[in-house]
Amino acid sequence: MSNEQNLAQIGVVGLAVMGSNLARNFAHKGHTVAVYNRSTSKTDALIEGHGSEGNFIPSTTIDDFVRSLERPRRAIIMVQAGKATDAVINQLADAMEPGDIIIDGGNALYTDTIRREKEIAARGLHFVGAGISGGEEGALHGPAIMPGGPAESYEALGPLLESIAAKVDGTPCVTHIGPDGAGHFVKMVHNGIEYADMQVIGEAYHLLRYAAGMEPAEIADVFREWNSGDLDSYLVDITAEVLSQTDAETGRPLVDVIVDAAGQKGTGRWTVKAALDLGIATTGIGEAVFARALSGASTQRAATAGSLPSGSLDTFEDLGTDRETFIEDVRRALYASKLVAYSQGFDEIKAGSAEHEWNVDPRDLATIWRGGCIIRAQFLNRIREAYDANPELESLLLDPYFKGEMEDLVDSWRRVVVAATRLGLPVPVFASSLSYYDALRAERLPAALIQGQRDFFGAHTYQRVDKEGRFHTLWSADRSEIAIS
Repeated sequence: MSNEQNLAQIGVVGLAVMGSNLARNFAHKGHTVAVYNRSTSKTDALIEGHGSEGNFIPSTTIDDFVRSLERPRRAIIMVQAGKATDAVINQLADAMEPGDIIIDGGNALYTDTIRREKEIAARGLHFVGAGISGGEEGALHGPAIMPGGPAESYEALGPLLESIAAKVDGTPCVTHIGPDGAGHFVKMVHNGIEYADMQVIGEAYHLLRYAAGMEPAEIADVFREWNSGDLDSYLVDITAEVLSQTDAETGRPLVDVIVDAAGQKGTGRWTVKAALDLGIATTGIGEAVFARALSGASTQRAATAGSLPSGSLDTFEDLGTDRETFIEDVRRALYASKLVAYSQGFDEIKAGSAEHEWNVDPRDLATIWRGGCIIRAQFLNRIREAYDANPELESLLLDPYFKGEMEDLVDSWRRVVVAATRLGLPVPVFASSLSYYDALRAERLPAALIQGQRDFFGAHTYQRVDKEGRFHTLWSADRSEIAIS
């Protein structure tokens, strides 16, 4: 019901599905919620459809919306990233007073959040970039929330966010991540991990379908079984649901009538771009982004499908394995590739935190990602334990538990990548993740030759393994080596 006698503890601007569900979640937890949308029809729809669920104060102007909030005023923006976000931020800032808090709950680029936080701080206000994961259902029933911004703003905002967040073992899936853009950076990398996670699940499905010759309903049963073990996760769970769905119109498996071109909204690309800037090898995430791009290259795919030479391909029978053994190998390859994706994501967060002096604690992330968010998985408990034991872990894969897991997984992983190659089936993330793993454990890499090449054509110099300093070979002269000061 509408309640204009009391001021609201929290406000939501932007009442599309995510914003509307977030407002309802606050109301369900006993908070009075101010709501505003540029188009009043969405505000009216929320009050008409869900006004009985709690106390809402609808407004038709930004000024009225701000006046309906108790101080310090807390307003969450749930609008399209980019210029629309800047416009709403400026409108709110003009109407607010020093000490009030503006929270951007959308998927904003973290560099935009850094800029906005500085601009808003100069006006005496607090700006919080908060990553919110869990989709529409999460927003309504309990998301994982990753707020950045000034630490003092979390004192006023934290209890509200903790009340609506998902809970695991009684612990809310929200914590203050760090200053300025830290929250949106962490959410960006979360989404990058999500890209890789979804792609490796897709590759596992593809192998079971087109190598082992299984039908979607059979594969759904396999994923349900996998979801009861090491692979227990939200994405594996919903994969079984999608694969068991039958299209009502055709009677075919739904997955067979969906166009095989995956969309993306940009956070995966941002993750890869940021990793490149930071010099971090997020190869699995990168291949997942490229796989989506290739899937959407419809003209190119139409021109090449069935017309490029394949070479001599084997059949499943040529692999010399039975179906049950192959299924287990695929499960292990999927698990190994997922671990690499998470490891690479944590590497990028560590590098970003160091670059921007955010002091992000990986233990916090492993804790809050256990519930509400899309990449929630049982083994996040193990990741938390790994960073508890060694917060400065150079790579998650070096943790004793995960090293032991990899020892059990790697042979199957290799067999699956080889089998996919022999059968001509694409497994970009399975293969690139295995190559990344092999590069990590290698004593020597071909980069030594690359440095020699760079020195030859560009005098870029190189370092030696047996002495300090930098050196250059006089390639076009007598090829003697000189030390570079």
